[in-house]
Amino acid sequence: MSLTSSSIIPSKSLIPSNKPHHPCFFTTKPSRSILHISAVHSADPSKSPPPIKTPAATSSKAATVAPTTNVGTGKWTVESWKSKKALQLPEYPNKEDLDSVLKTLDAFPPIVFAGEARNLEERLAEAAMGNAFLLQGGDCAESFKEFNANNIRDTFRILLQMGAVLMFGGQMPVIKVGRMAGQFAKPRSDPLEEKNGVKLPSYRGDNVNGDAFDEKSRIPDPQRMIRAYCQSAATLNLLRAFATGGYAAMQRVTQWNLDFTEHSEQGDRYRELAHRVDEALGFMAAAGLTVDHPIMTTTEFWTSHECLLLPYEQSLTRLDSTSGLYYDCSAHFLWAGERTRQLDGAHVEFLRGIANPLGIKVSDKMDPNELVKLIEILNPQNKPGRITIITRMGAENMRVKLPHLIRAVRRAGQIVTWVSDPMHGNTIKAPCGLKTRPFDSIRLWSVMRLSRNIGSGNFGVAKLVRDKWTKELFAVKFIERGQQVLLTPTHLAIVMEYAAGGELFERICNAGRFSEDEVK
Repeated sequence: MSLTSSSIIPSKSLIPSNKPHHPCFFTTKPSRSILHISAVHSADPSKSPPPIKTPAATSSKAATVAPTTNVGTGKWTVESWKSKKALQLPEYPNKEDLDSVLKTLDAFPPIVFAGEARNLEERLAEAAMGNAFLLQGGDCAESFKEFNANNIRDTFRILLQMGAVLMFGGQMPVIKVGRMAGQFAKPRSDPLEEKNGVKLPSYRGDNVNGDAFDEKSRIPDPQRMIRAYCQSAATLNLLRAFATGGYAAMQRVTQWNLDFTEHSEQGDRYRELAHRVDEALGFMAAAGLTVDHPIMTTTEFWTSHECLLLPYEQSLTRLDSTSGLYYDCSAHFLWAGERTRQLDGAHVEFLRGIANPLGIKVSDKMDPNELVKLIEILNPQNKPGRITIITRMGAENMRVKLPHLIRAVRRAGQIVTWVSDPMHGNTIKAPCGLKTRPFDSIRLWSVMRLSRNIGSGNFGVAKLVRDKWTKELFAVKFIERGQQVLLTPTHLAIVMEYAAGGELFERICNAGRFSEDEVK
């Protein structure tokens, strides 16, 4: 599972464009029909963007960075990505079977609605301006085998727990985004995997092929996309029920995970935090905001995944009749991965034409000028909330590389939300052979101090959990009174709340008050 929390970058010196984002210009119809979705959300027509203008008619003030390349400036259609080089895509042996599956997906209902994606973009715009905090979480990759209601509930509960802690301690709205209901595909560094002298195609996620190391399992099967769609729709259906059916009620924070905290010092700290929340709820009830109020019993929740399997993403792209824009209705939020963010690549070409809020994964290999160009391609109107930059470069590289990226983006006048991903680049191998991350390497306050020193305000932490919590140990080097405690993933939520409710969260909220020695 992975938890993401985003940075909040105040950008008051930046002037956002008043014009809505128009990511694409259409002159031809795609060969496969695109469904026009009408009356699928309750968006206010008065807030809808005006008709799409041609590039020549768009004011030069809308974009603060002049394009330096013709990459990404041509006409866009839902199939224009096919004219670009596409990396990380499987080779299906049966093209007829693939076409049949894609036509079936074309006719399926959207998993999410365009209006929901627009609402998320508005929330992320608040985070970009320093008025909200983004929290994202879920598995590294979902699987068919572990699909059940308990796993969905437990992931959702951890997000609610951390969201409550961050909101209570930070006195700021928390945007909760699940890395779920679609996060199946996995990018691979090598197309082949070798064991005992036998080479087979790499496992690319359950929506592509199987993880068993045999020839039959590793053959890409397009029928898996149908199953992935069904599982995604069922997952989101349950998440909606949890979010609006009372499970997300704020008063339940005192009930969550008490069975795991009953006999531990961490449990005492957790109960102390829950008691403080109870006191706040009591005050609000006395003031007239009772626990029965909708704002106290429901929560907003969005889904996200990496935009990797382009045929699947294209088949779930719909033209929204309210705005006249195209949305990838497989998720509310999609991101370009480290291996597929080439300026002239197929994935960037596809993403630039959809109106969903987008993420960009960035490692220490990213050139600052290239990042500026990529943002310009994906967000030419410089619209707040459109772009989230997810840095994944490890603690040491973060101190050296991140300032250059932040400065380049700020010099270009681009408005983005910054997110730190401490799970990538900080991996070590525990004595038992499992991957783990030292707690000191995923600390949040050092990154926030770094970003403040160069004028970028607060900085969040991304993907605090990554391992499958039902199977593997998560070795967290948690220091308390000189003792190192090895914790299982089941207890990780308690660790996070124990830390966030005490010294760690105090340091997060006061990141600018520490010496360099403390930060290091």
